Amino acid sequence: MNGLRGIALLAARVILGFIFIMHGWQKLHTNGIDATTAFFKSVNVPWPEFSAYYAAWVELVGGILLILGLLLPLVSILLVIDMIGAIATVHWDHGFWSNDGGYEFPLALIAALLAVGFANAGHFAADSYVFRRRRGGRAVEV
Repeated sequence: MNGLRGIALLAARVILGFIFIMHGWQKLHTNGIDATTAFFKSVNVPWPEFSAYYAAWVELVGGILLILGLLLPLVSILLVIDMIGAIATVHWDHGFWSNDGGYEFPLALIAALLAVGFANAGHFAADSYVFRRRRGGRAVEV
């Protein structure tokens, strides 16, 4: 993988990770988990308390792991599930556009998660070092 592609993937992971860290932090500390749970109840999110904790922690920890480039496929799947839940329960009824509260932004996050989560992680990702396999006497990235 050339250097520029690795740097681009790192930049994408850092930006995406920062967005999720901030949203997780907001749910845990800025608004608080009780307010997040109350909001989830008000919009009829299934299992609002569990969902609030899931969203908060998967966004916070998932954002950190995205930046590190660790467990990218798993983290991406967990965050895609989070975003599908957000679209289904909060954004769908508001239409497409973000400025109307629609699903444009979480849909863009899903696209970014799929791209980052299932691309070759590159040299600037922990996954490229943790999940190496030996084939034919040389290290090959998974």
